[in-house]
Amino acid sequence: MAKDKRITYWNPEDESFWQSEGKKHASRNLWISVPSLMLAFIVWQIWSVVAVRLNDIGFVFTDEQLFTLAAIPGLVGATLRFFYTFAVGKFGGRNWTVISTAVLVIPAIGIGMAVQNPETPYSVMLLLAALCGLGGGSFSSSLANISFFFPKKEKGTALGINGGLGNMGVSVVQFVTPLIIAAGTFAMVGDGQVIANGQTIWLQNAAFIWVIPIVIMTVAAYFGMDNLPNATQSVADQFIIVKRKHTWIMTWLYVATFGSFIGYAAAFPLLLKSQFPEHISLAFLGAFLAAAARPIGGWISDKLGGALVTSWVFVFMTAGALGVIYFTNAKQFAGFLMSFLILFIASGIGSGSTFQMIPAIFPVKEAAPVLGFTAAFAAYGSFFIPQLFGWSVNTTGTPVTALYFFIGFYVISFGLNWYYYQRKNATKKTQIAPAS
Repeated sequence: MAKDKRITYWNPEDESFWQSEGKKHASRNLWISVPSLMLAFIVWQIWSVVAVRLNDIGFVFTDEQLFTLAAIPGLVGATLRFFYTFAVGKFGGRNWTVISTAVLVIPAIGIGMAVQNPETPYSVMLLLAALCGLGGGSFSSSLANISFFFPKKEKGTALGINGGLGNMGVSVVQFVTPLIIAAGTFAMVGDGQVIANGQTIWLQNAAFIWVIPIVIMTVAAYFGMDNLPNATQSVADQFIIVKRKHTWIMTWLYVATFGSFIGYAAAFPLLLKSQFPEHISLAFLGAFLAAAARPIGGWISDKLGGALVTSWVFVFMTAGALGVIYFTNAKQFAGFLMSFLILFIASGIGSGSTFQMIPAIFPVKEAAPVLGFTAAFAAYGSFFIPQLFGWSVNTTGTPVTALYFFIGFYVISFGLNWYYYQRKNATKKTQIAPAS
């Protein structure tokens, strides 16, 4: 759809409108939103893999400084999500997707330049890490935007696809980076760096490789996406959600699920390097499985109800965390990996199930900003979890202490979910009634 072609009416709950016209527009917007969000996650989490290699090419940062570089994008991205949450209602979904995608070129180019000089000050690296937070902010606006396009009965699946495949950017950057830095793809943009084993790598490739896709998706969003007429709301109208009790309860639950996913994804490569360095090449696996599980969580929740799925998620997350503790102490890599993968998969399913619950609990006009608001708080997991792991490793020599905090959080989350949404006399039920 060209940019000057306007949608003047939108009601996806009208079945005839949805089948005749709405579904095709919604699908097109969804499938442009997905790669745009994936690129945002790639830029947001690029430091989780770049930080691992900095000292190999001549930088002299401490472990705590490296964990901080991996964590700072989470802090900034989470904070920006509060602003991005209300941007769709203020500026329009298409307009904001164009803006939020285009600005990603700034940190991508900046990192590519900075890593080529080991004399680059740590303060500059921190600034570039902070700029990567621009990618983290996009999740709130992207999910809020897509929620307007789909009827209630399909929101869980649609949000799961958008969020899950968008989240896949974390595993993509963790998988692609080791491959792309080993090739002189961008050799014309700076020299390679010789590491200890005599191998030459091009760490700048980790950032430069994403510049062209960012430009392509900015253009695609400009010409292919739509602003919906009924999505426009003032910030004041949207801000009513902070007065709702269930906004804060769902925020807690989403922090426990998505916050765990994004926090573990940011910390996992550095954890592997500190505990089992010979297996660092598997760092991408957890984020990949979590992102793949998210659409499944949304789909199952559309069928069974989000509260039931979320309860089981917290059971498995607790079991996974206990397993990580046991196998870390036992220094058994296979058990450590499997336990962490249980944590990742459960957090991915839970990210989908909690986001299915929100449209079932809130009216349409409030559901979109609630989605963004909860996502903003949850994104702080990508800052606090690496920081907590860094503190735990530095003070006790093991990440185990941090995991006890997470287990306590999951137990409380299970109780909140059961009391408010799952028990027989729960305040809100999240099972969507089948269409007649």
